[in-house]
Amino acid sequence: MEKIRIDEVQQLINTFATEQVYIHLETTNGAYASHNDETFFSAGAYIRNAEVCYEYGKIVGNGPYRIGLKLAIGWIYAEGLTHFELDEEGRLLLAGHGYDGKLAVALEISKTPFKS
Repeated sequence: MEKIRIDEVQQLINTFATEQVYIHLETTNGAYASHNDETFFSAGAYIRNAEVCYEYGKIVGNGPYRIGLKLAIGWIYAEGLTHFELDEEGRLLLAGHGYDGKLAVALEISKTPFKS
């Protein structure tokens, strides 16, 4: 993955707009490792293969970045994004890595379902 270049990522977001796409959105602040410290409050969110059609999307910020995808009935929103990749399957993969290098947030957009 590469560090986000805002103009390039905006163009990629635009290519998926107004089409049926599949979304993967995941956040974590260490939920997988919370058993190591009982005083640490862990939280996260996960959704995979949500089929949506967004009207438009927008990336904003100075880094880490925020991306919002406007749906007919609401929004999908991810914050803390730092890296991106358009993979060999044409999927837009976005990730936010904390200062320790660990994954904190992932937003992925695909024209085909993500494999389980």
